[in-house]
Amino acid sequence: MKKTILSFAVLAFTAFVSNAQASPAAPVATTTQTAPAADNPNAPDITFEKENLDYGTVEYDADGNREFKFKNTGKEPLIIYSATGSCGCTVPTAPKDPIKPGETGIIKVHYDTKRPGSFEKTVTVSSNAKTPSKTLKIHGTVKAAPAPAGTVTASPSK
Repeated sequence: MKKTILSFAVLAFTAFVSNAQASPAAPVATTTQTAPAADNPNAPDITFEKENLDYGTVEYDADGNREFKFKNTGKEPLIIYSATGSCGCTVPTAPKDPIKPGETGIIKVHYDTKRPGSFEKTVTVSSNAKTPSKTLKIHGTVKAAPAPAGTVTASPSK
């Protein structure tokens, strides 16, 4: 009797599993994609005066602000979605309003100059331009922090 009940349970379980696998798949949602800006001859286009900014050698805790100037050389308004620094020491700020065709804009970048040594960082700009992602670069050297006041430095004895 136990074998009959066990056999029936296995048969019922197998039937349920088979039926579950045989059911049709749920319909897949489809989305309509718009043509990329690169396919649109009137699309905005972003042209930077410089894509590399050299800070040179700067003092510790000096002004770390610089600007990337650009122009919308396309025929439609340019929208900057984001400007992202490669690390927390590089903080870009992009314009919030659309840039009309022929107009210029500025992406401000602040580098934390309380980090001595050489640096090379990037800023990634995402927009609706023909080239939707642009990478800008900054580099330079920050001098070592000055010795605290009252610190005596040893001089070599003769």
